[in-house]
Amino acid sequence: MTENDPPPYWLYLLECEGGVFYAGIALDVERRFYQHLFGTGAKFTRARPPLRVLAAREYPSKSHALRAELALKALARADKVGFFAQAEA
Repeated sequence: MTENDPPPYWLYLLECEGGVFYAGIALDVERRFYQHLFGTGAKFTRARPPLRVLAAREYPSKSHALRAELALKALARADKVGFFAQAEA
């Protein structure tokens, strides 16, 4: 990465209260997790606070991360964690 390259984005998967999953993208997964935890993240996680980060994967740009997020959200719940174990397409 050179000085002029945009920072990478991360696709992440949270396990929230009630056993539900939440997927999102961020520049800093740890910071975003704490935003969700303290109620300044998404409306979904204000109602169902996150318990832990299940998985995360780096992407070279926001658009790549957004496309991956759409693909992840289209999967059945049972396949979501496995998405992160797949080799990058």
